[in-house]
Amino acid sequence: MNNTPKFIFEVLAVSLLIAVLIKAIGPALPIPATNFSAIAIVLTPTLVMGSLLLWRAVRYL
Repeated sequence: MNNTPKFIFEVLAVSLLIAVLIKAIGPALPIPATNFSAIAIVLTPTLVMGSLLLWRAVRYL
């Protein structure tokens, strides 16, 4: 990971893309208002980003 600014930019770009998709597509989805739905919606972006970062860290070890 010699190119730290590029890595930070990639992480921010993926995060922005996920946020825009949630904002644009989210209201069109017929999601029921349940506790499980709320937990899944809150945790999914974190789990996706964590998985991508872990995959990248393992790849460069």
